[in-house]
Amino acid sequence: MNNLRIIFMGTPEFAVPTLEVLIENKFNVVAVVTAPDKPQGRGQKIVYSPVKECALKYNIPILQPTNLKSPEFLDILKSYEATLQIVVAFRMLPEVVWAMPSLGTFNLHASLLPQYRGAAPINWAIINGEKETGVTTFFLKHEIDTGSIIYQERETIHDDDTVGTLYERLMNKGSQLVLKTVRSIEAGNYPSIPQADGEIKHAPKIFKETCQINWNISAEAIRNFVRGLNPHPAAWATINEKTFKVFRVSVANKNDNGSAVGTIDTDNKQYLYIKASDGWVSIDELQPEGKKKMTIQDFFRGNKV
Repeated sequence: MNNLRIIFMGTPEFAVPTLEVLIENKFNVVAVVTAPDKPQGRGQKIVYSPVKECALKYNIPILQPTNLKSPEFLDILKSYEATLQIVVAFRMLPEVVWAMPSLGTFNLHASLLPQYRGAAPINWAIINGEKETGVTTFFLKHEIDTGSIIYQERETIHDDDTVGTLYERLMNKGSQLVLKTVRSIEAGNYPSIPQADGEIKHAPKIFKETCQINWNISAEAIRNFVRGLNPHPAAWATINEKTFKVFRVSVANKNDNGSAVGTIDTDNKQYLYIKASDGWVSIDELQPEGKKKMTIQDFFRGNKV
C-alpha cells in the first residue's frame, strides 16, 4: 500500500487541504514545489506561500524554482524519483516536468471541464450566472486544461454565493477528489476520458480594468458580476467622480421611470440605487478609496452622494 512517490505542486490556500489530505492518508509526498518567497506589504516582509507553510509543518522538502526549465531544478526534481506528480493551483508546467513521472502528472481544476478552462473558473462561473460547477481531476498534456478527465464532482452554485463561499466548498471537495484519484491510480484502475468537443466557455485571468461595473447590462447580470468578484479582486465603479470597490448589490424593487442608464437615485441615508439596462441596482456594501468595507447605511453616516 502507498508505494507511490508523489511530488506535490501548488502555491495558494486552495492547494493546502489537498496536501494535508494526502499526508493524513499516509501517502508518500517526497517533495513540494511552490512559488518563490515574495516580499509583501509596506514593510516588504518576506512571506511564504500557504503550501510552503504546510510543507514546513510536515518537514517535507521544498523546491522553489524561478525557472521550471533550468537544468539545476530538473536534476533535483529527477533525483526524487517521483512516480506521480499532483498539481493544484500552480503555474503552467513545461512538458519536461509533467512527463517526468512514470504515472504522469494530474491537475485539480475548479470547474467541470471542458467548461471554464483558464485561470479564473470560479469567478467566471458566478459572473455568467451558472447554477452548477464542480471540480475535475485530469492528466496534463500540451494545451492547457485539455487533458483526459479522471474524475469530476458537481457542486451547486447558490443564489447568494460569492467567489469566497464557493471557493471554500470547491477547495474541500477538490481535496477529496484528489484523494479518490490517487487511490485509483495506485490501484491501477482509473478512467481517462478525453474531453468532449463543442461550445466551450472560457475563464481567462481577471485584471483590474475588467472589474469595472458596466451599467448597460441587466440588473441581475450586474449582481452576478459583483458576486463573481467578491472578495477578490472586487468589482468597482466610479460614482460622482469617486471610485469605490463594490462588494454586494441587489436588484432594487423600484419602478422604472424612464431614467437613463447610470442615473443615481439616493436619499443619502438608507439607499443608493443606480439605473441598469432593465431596472435598478441597489448598492448594499462598498469600500471608498483608503477606507474599510462598509454597508451603504454606514457610508451615509459620514458621506453624501
